[in-house]
Amino acid sequence: MLRTPNPKVHHRFSLLSFLALPSPSPPPRLRRLTVGRAPCHLGIRHLGNLFRSIAMTTPSRLRNLVHAGAVAAAEDGGTSRSSNEAASAAAAGSSLDYDDDLAVGCGYRLPPPEIRDIVDASPLPALSFSPHRDKIIFLKRRALPPLVELARPEEKLAGLRIDGKCNTRSRMSFYTGIGIHQLQTDGKLGPEREVRGFPDGAKINFVTWSNDGRHLAFSTRVDEEDNSSSKLRVWVANVETGIARPLFQSPDVHLNAVFDNFVWVDDSTLIVCTIPSGRGDPPKKPLVPSGPKIQSNEQKNVVQVRTFQDLLKDEHDEDMFDYYTTSQLVLASLDGSTKEIGPPAVYTSVDPSPDGKYLMISSIHRPYSYIVPCGRFPKKVDVWTADGKFVRELCDLPLAEDIPIAFSSVRKGMRSINWRADKPSTLYWAETQDGGDAKVEVSPRDMIYAQSAEPIEGEEPEILHKLDLRYGGISWCDDSMALVYESWYKTRRTRTWVISPGLKDVSPRILFDRSSEDVYSDPGSPMARRTSAGTYVIAKLKKENDEGTYILLNGSGATPEGNIPFLDLFELNTGNKERIWQSDKEKYYETVVALMSDQNEGDICIDQLKILTSKESKTENTQYYILSWPDKKAFQITNFPHPYPQLASLQKEMIRYQRKDGVQLTATLYLPPNYHPSKDGPLPCLVWSYPGEFKSKDAASQVRGSPNEFAGIGPTSALLWLARRFAILSGPTIPIIGEGDEEANDRYVEQLVASAEAAVEEVIRRGVAHPNKIAVGGHSYGAFMTANLLAHAPHLFCCGIARSGAYNRTLTPFGFQNEDRTLWEATNTYVIMSPFMSANKIKKPILLIHGEEDNNPGTLTMQSDRFFNALKGHGALCRLVVLPFESHGYSSRESIMHVLWETDRWLQTHCVSNTADTSEGAAPGKDNADKGTADSEEKVPAATGGGTPELVDSQLGDAFWIGRSLLW
Repeated sequence: MLRTPNPKVHHRFSLLSFLALPSPSPPPRLRRLTVGRAPCHLGIRHLGNLFRSIAMTTPSRLRNLVHAGAVAAAEDGGTSRSSNEAASAAAAGSSLDYDDDLAVGCGYRLPPPEIRDIVDASPLPALSFSPHRDKIIFLKRRALPPLVELARPEEKLAGLRIDGKCNTRSRMSFYTGIGIHQLQTDGKLGPEREVRGFPDGAKINFVTWSNDGRHLAFSTRVDEEDNSSSKLRVWVANVETGIARPLFQSPDVHLNAVFDNFVWVDDSTLIVCTIPSGRGDPPKKPLVPSGPKIQSNEQKNVVQVRTFQDLLKDEHDEDMFDYYTTSQLVLASLDGSTKEIGPPAVYTSVDPSPDGKYLMISSIHRPYSYIVPCGRFPKKVDVWTADGKFVRELCDLPLAEDIPIAFSSVRKGMRSINWRADKPSTLYWAETQDGGDAKVEVSPRDMIYAQSAEPIEGEEPEILHKLDLRYGGISWCDDSMALVYESWYKTRRTRTWVISPGLKDVSPRILFDRSSEDVYSDPGSPMARRTSAGTYVIAKLKKENDEGTYILLNGSGATPEGNIPFLDLFELNTGNKERIWQSDKEKYYETVVALMSDQNEGDICIDQLKILTSKESKTENTQYYILSWPDKKAFQITNFPHPYPQLASLQKEMIRYQRKDGVQLTATLYLPPNYHPSKDGPLPCLVWSYPGEFKSKDAASQVRGSPNEFAGIGPTSALLWLARRFAILSGPTIPIIGEGDEEANDRYVEQLVASAEAAVEEVIRRGVAHPNKIAVGGHSYGAFMTANLLAHAPHLFCCGIARSGAYNRTLTPFGFQNEDRTLWEATNTYVIMSPFMSANKIKKPILLIHGEEDNNPGTLTMQSDRFFNALKGHGALCRLVVLPFESHGYSSRESIMHVLWETDRWLQTHCVSNTADTSEGAAPGKDNADKGTADSEEKVPAATGGGTPELVDSQLGDAFWIGRSLLW
């Protein structure tokens, strides 16, 4: 389906702009990006916060997108203990042991060298193109942070985790240096010019280009005992000379980066969120509270919320939230002049209009809530002039505690307020007509409005379009054409409309009407071009002697043989398509990343088209190319080394097999280098997956992904065990299908077991997996899957590894994952799905791992604590590992290495050395009366990728970032 991000997102995130523009069914490079560690908000400008919220995998090469200040830690690629290891261990008050003894509580351990060497490999730098595509900056980083960085004190307030010393989100990652290269006409890079002038050892964040490409703005922090020195300062570097200097002459002006941070208003001016001068010390918690903690519902309102964490608890928390999040906005010029604008407030976003004349200012205010995070607090949106004069109030939305839990429910009032990307200063937004409740039947359901920033008196907003599904965004082009998106989760229906916002006599028409699950019918997404104002609009193309209206559709090209990405020239009026580029499907997986010929205004001539592509194979790391028309000559612009040459010859195959109910399933089978089934025999096998919900068997059977994608291996990836001579069955589809009026989860266990049986039977049939040596594992909802399979299909697996899961669904009574019924509406489903309720059935060894500071909704650390006690109470062979300071995903080197040690020990003990009859009397993959059938959250997939270059983006939408993933 065609869709582009709103201009606000265009303005900030180049990846979301330059890639095939995302749709309600996002493009393959961004699919399944879900909220994990740190809650984000609509006003976040930089990926520094956004990508810390991203889930741990996606099914594409960009499964491990990281933010512009990527995670960094000590580099140590050796096999022996280094001074960095010793220093970080000492700082954390811990020990790193190498011996594989079985004692419990003996400090942090390290996995075998063949695993450790892959994780410790030096990460690739990130890359960013200038707005004019003539320069590239390399941002340097380290691999994994030491535990001492996670151990810094943090305030948990209103769904946020705040580092009070830096006055930003806690656990911020960073870059260590910036190098500038000229991009030459032959695709080669000129010599590096290092940005210099800032303090040695400074940690760099939020690197952004000015609109004219002449300057870089970024923040630095230096960790010292002096509290003031660890706060963030804003710097500006001259791109031609590489010399950087502080934006503010006073060393006492610091950045407040809890929400927004800074943005270029024009080529020489930034607006910065600063810590108010004279703020003083944080509020002290009173020794004696002023009264009891009271919550009331005497009006009998229906308020159903999911299990949010890190919420405000009392008045002191409210004061602390105000203290850390309140900013003073400052206009700062490159000539050194500054001006405070507006009063101090909790500003969440500052958005300049495309012409730079106005600012859209979003803020939140009291009354706060103790049951929902800050994203639902009262929200005020104003329009100011660029120099800070108040123009008008757009809205002041009340506290939103009562948003229904049904999917496609939204907040009442104005929402998705943005600037039109194709106009100087025109606002647009959506308003619900159903009170935000998806269960209310009404037509239209949403209405889209537009209005100038400063309307004349009495001027009413213009109605742009009416929708019967839920509004999903607009891709702007010009007055003659824009694309509007709507979708409905319950039916998976998604529609694209063509409207002419400046032509009243042209009626809207539907361009595409399809199922978002049907990847085979996805026509692709329109490619965007950058405007002179720095926004992004749909690129129009022209052909010689042809008056048609052409756009470019960039698609993943899903087919039964795997994804074959394409670029189509699409005529909007006739619907005719011409395929002008397609990936080589035999060996390579190549995708179109961005337009590189958008520096000039107006339509792009097809013969002058220039694009950026990424190209990879099963064994070749991703490289980036510039492809030019009309001869389609390609220039390679990167030459990244293989991140783990010891696995360069690993074997990868996308396999297909069938579930007993006829559903076609797929998985990716990885085998170690130089392995031959006939000569070496079956291997121990690790199955690592994550269930997904579907509305039809046909959609569940479709193939997603490509057999030619490079095998990205992240720090906690199951693929690490290829180095230990395991067969890895990665991402076998576990579809939970609810067709028509049927709810998928009502047959969850039955379908889960059937999918697992089919996968196990296939690897045994191929002779690559030993029937008694097949382990299963997963993260988050994959951990939930793992526990359920050990309870209901013990004949399939010899042991399990469950990381950061939820096991008792009665503790998430107002919905979980894709379940929007409450515990009281679907009691049997909640109970039967919960492996906690079947703890007495689990007889196979299970390793539970959980971060002690997990803040993901639904996966409280308590879930693993209670599940372990239930298992232990029934004599199960189990082990619980709780990682201090870690959240839903694991970040520090000590924790990650220990997780790998625990996992490897578990697999060696209970899988490799297993001699028991796995099926306990039943053949693997066959039904068993007690074990093979059932009694009939967290959208954060398990870690499977990493170690490949990937793209992230910067605030102005004028840069791409390329580098090795670090989180997963």
